[in-house]
Amino acid sequence: MRLLTVNVVEKLIPGPKETGLTAIDKRPQVGRVRVGELGLAGDRVCDTKNHGGPDLAVYAYAQEDADWWAAQLGREIPTGLFGENLRTEGVDITGALLGEVWRIGDEVEVMVRAPRIPCITFAHRMQEPRWVKRFHQAGRPGAYLKVLRTGTIGACDRVEVLSRPGHEVTIGHMFGAQDPAKMQRMLDSGIDLMVELRETAQRVVARG
Repeated sequence: MRLLTVNVVEKLIPGPKETGLTAIDKRPQVGRVRVGELGLAGDRVCDTKNHGGPDLAVYAYAQEDADWWAAQLGREIPTGLFGENLRTEGVDITGALLGEVWRIGDEVEVMVRAPRIPCITFAHRMQEPRWVKRFHQAGRPGAYLKVLRTGTIGACDRVEVLSRPGHEVTIGHMFGAQDPAKMQRMLDSGIDLMVELRETAQRVVARG
């Protein structure tokens, strides 16, 4: 399991009219990139209401999922097109558990925090019909990561799973079919959850 590329914003570009500029245009970096608690050095966040902050500091997407999309759409999905900071190889991001901890390279440690929720800026970027709905239906959202230990990372760094919590809610489960029993076990596990995800899990359990 490894990083293929580490990406930061190339330049701010126009998004949908109502959103203004966006930092979704990420490009691979040469050499090592410093990772702080709020993300990668040289990166930017424009929509701070819905993106960024410690819980959404770094966005990772798997090459295997990008390849799947390339086949579906009949076009290349170059690294950074989805706005991801990390393009990985051999990492089951959709199957990663909320609260799972990875080490990247020799220094950086991150926690899997949440699936990516597609928005109108993403749809504008892709210029594909019904993109938000299709992205939801595909169930390959990638994962936002919280930085637990800072340091530097670079292309070809190893990704190692250090720990997995004692529940069954993966990035894919949280993004798609939200099973009440699994949600309850996650809540009972006592892991640190983002407020929004905890509230979602509680609603699913209440309905179930």
